[in-house]
Amino acid sequence: MQEKSTRMCIAVVVGVVICTIGISAEDKPKPREKKVGSKYFVHDETEPKPEIIAAGKTDDQPPCDAVVLFDGTDVSAWCDGKRNATKWVIKDGAMECVKKAGSVRTKQEFGSCQLHIEWRTPKDVKGSGQSRGNSGVFLMNTYEVQVLDSYNNPTYADGQAASIYGQKKPLVNVSRGPDKWQSYDIVFHRPIFKGKTNEVVRPATITIFHNGVLVQDHWEIKGVTWHKKQSAYRYHADKMPIQLQDHGNPIRYRNIWVREIPEIITE
Repeated sequence: MQEKSTRMCIAVVVGVVICTIGISAEDKPKPREKKVGSKYFVHDETEPKPEIIAAGKTDDQPPCDAVVLFDGTDVSAWCDGKRNATKWVIKDGAMECVKKAGSVRTKQEFGSCQLHIEWRTPKDVKGSGQSRGNSGVFLMNTYEVQVLDSYNNPTYADGQAASIYGQKKPLVNVSRGPDKWQSYDIVFHRPIFKGKTNEVVRPATITIFHNGVLVQDHWEIKGVTWHKKQSAYRYHADKMPIQLQDHGNPIRYRNIWVREIPEIITE
């Protein structure tokens, strides 16, 4: 009986020791680890906090740090290709391309950016394919996101609405019908060139939400927009205008704003 009691006592003591060792190991501070590509540790309280900005009243309205390019009242932020006053007109709070007006571009230049833009094709349906409600949003005056009436309007895949023209078709077609307002929310990262050569160290990338639906997912742009020609990069400045194309159709645009995206710097 005494031996049995002794064994039980020894077992209890061993169990307590093991539990104590386990708790001590668990409570022991772990070495801090730095985040990949950063000088800061994981959960580092010294890392600077993000800047606080005021959001728009709704998701389609510009936040306080956005550059408003068109708010429905004037076209002072825009000019033609020769930096003269644009011939585009304002109708019902929208900027409309009129006959022989030519393309328009922003007076301010941008590189990597977040762009919100709304557009509408004509109510009167005329033509088919690329002749129906055609325009385009050119980032850096170089890389085109196609604008087209793609509602029941067959055309080549890399030329329909929300395509990277001549390069990449959208993931899906979420086009609304003629005379219906549509939106693009674009995240664009400019290319980085090797010196002043045509060689790119980092290709341009683009993400697009068309009417709230993801249609381009961080896709690498292959180069300058061409028609019926393979794309290739051509050196250009770090910032250039945003252009809206005159393709001979009375397209309307409204609620255009942009946020510049700082280049990512490895810390």
